[in-house]
Amino acid sequence: MFAVVRTGGKQYRVSAGDKIAVEKLAGEAGDTIQLGDVLLAGDGEDIKDAAKVKVSAEIIAQAKSEKVVVFKKRRRHNYRRKAGHRQQMTLLRITQVGDAKAEKKAAPKKDEAPKEDAKKVAPKKAPAKKADDKPAAKKAAPKKAAPKKDAAEKKPAAKKTAAKKTEKK
Repeated sequence: MFAVVRTGGKQYRVSAGDKIAVEKLAGEAGDTIQLGDVLLAGDGEDIKDAAKVKVSAEIIAQAKSEKVVVFKKRRRHNYRRKAGHRQQMTLLRITQVGDAKAEKKAAPKKDEAPKEDAKKVAPKKAPAKKADDKPAAKKAAPKKAAPKKDAAEKKPAAKKTAAKKTEKK
């Protein structure tokens, strides 16, 4: 399931397990928060009612984003100003999208199904090869290309063309 949430004046498409960097939010690393402004929610191509969907996230860290350099200059006026800025941001891991009841019910079913499938299907082993067995047909090794002619052989041809040029004059 996915949702489009709005936080910090930007919109993010999230699903369970995603990591996103958003504008600074209150809280410390390890805290769980609810992203309340859900604009759109769905599962595959189906669109769900966004008012009923809740998005939970865990704060991974409070950090600063990359540095932005601000440089001002006016030509021929000896005016140059250089400043930098690093925006505060919060790193989030989306833990849950949707109702808590629906997620808890779906999780055990997903975990149980692979275990049953693994028990039912046993891996097939390849038959053991005997020492007497020989492959039916071996592929012939590709032939090597013929060696190229030496440069010495090409030179007489060049002399002939030079001779033809002199004859034309």
